[in-house]
Amino acid sequence: MLAHIKGKLIGLLFGSLLGGIVGALIGLWLGHLLDKKLASAWLFNKDAQAEFLYATFATMGHLAKSNGQVSSEEIRLAEQLMTQMRLQGELRSRAQEAFRAGKSADFPLKETLRRFRARVKDSRNLLRFFMEVQLQVAFADGELQPSERILLLTIANELGFSETELEQLLTFAEAQLHNFRQGGSGHSRSGYQAPPPADRLRNAYRILEVAETADDTEVKRAYRRQMSKHHPDKLMSQGLPKEMMELAKQKAQDIQSAWETIKSVRNIK
Repeated sequence: MLAHIKGKLIGLLFGSLLGGIVGALIGLWLGHLLDKKLASAWLFNKDAQAEFLYATFATMGHLAKSNGQVSSEEIRLAEQLMTQMRLQGELRSRAQEAFRAGKSADFPLKETLRRFRARVKDSRNLLRFFMEVQLQVAFADGELQPSERILLLTIANELGFSETELEQLLTFAEAQLHNFRQGGSGHSRSGYQAPPPADRLRNAYRILEVAETADDTEVKRAYRRQMSKHHPDKLMSQGLPKEMMELAKQKAQDIQSAWETIKSVRNIK
């Protein structure tokens, strides 16, 4: 409640100090205008975050249904994401309703994506994050179905990504999935770092989106570039809902782990 009248209180105080009763009235009026502006910004932000969550889970449901039937793995992944995001009560119910809405044959996918893209003001980092979440669903059952690839291209195009960029995102997502299945990062509790398996090292390069033949300088730049795209604080400042922070942190940790793997093999200081 206090937040909604903060501007009035500040205006009243400073107005009184500067101009007595008249100053107080002017300050109160200016504070009222400030409160209205803040309230409008807060409501817009709240609406934008609600749009983000709806678009995420509705598109997820549509993608899961694209090959004819939603698998138990896809349902389980959607529920896991809701749990990871700590969605409870009404928020979880809304996410579940959005997922069900997306499964409908007449779900307005393109309209939903265009509205979402406008809400996030065409932020490439947020749009990429959105795509990466969708790719988790596409790989939920371990492989990408032809119908899913076709739909992913439609989603990518609506969000402003080319087919080439989609392939890069698919490579990134697949590498993350392989590392997750392998488990661990090569570090033991004693501090010993075992040499990484060849496929883990290969996935590390794919996560950083850099060639294995790149020199150390290029690899460092790739790591910094990926961290810049996925840094949780940066995504939050651009409008990522706070509920998605855990997802963003996990992606940043995967990038950090990939960098540590490559750095240890190359002995980069």
